[in-house]
Amino acid sequence: MEPFETTNRLTSQGAKTMMSAAIAEAEELGIAATVAIVDGGGHLILLERMDGGRFHTVHSSLTKAKTSASNRRPTTTGGAQGQHLDTLHAIGLSLAAGPERWTAMEGGFPIFFEDECLGGIGVSGGDWEQDERIAAAAVKAVGATLPG
Repeated sequence: MEPFETTNRLTSQGAKTMMSAAIAEAEELGIAATVAIVDGGGHLILLERMDGGRFHTVHSSLTKAKTSASNRRPTTTGGAQGQHLDTLHAIGLSLAAGPERWTAMEGGFPIFFEDECLGGIGVSGGDWEQDERIAAAAVKAVGATLPG
């Protein structure tokens, strides 16, 4: 077994392409969204809060991006293994992991390329379906694989 392996990574230009697609989708929906894009370790690459975006959406979009990258699946009310969680358990998991590291709010997608998770994107500002639609548009813009 080799001691090192080559991995893919999301580039700054790739994140900018995703951001442009996300902002265009948000504008089409008429939403002032905040979009956060993180690398595979959950470190911020790019964040934009559109004009009129509410300030709390900065934290929620970043948390969605980190959660989806960490869990390697979209953010949902399911637990780390996708199991159903009632509200108490969802809040408890968020508190245990740290409120900046896990959320049950929809709008976060992992960014997969060639079966490798390169990061995550989180969107906040619309309802959960709009946030997911914006995130999906961004993932598709770079040819990454959508979950499911």
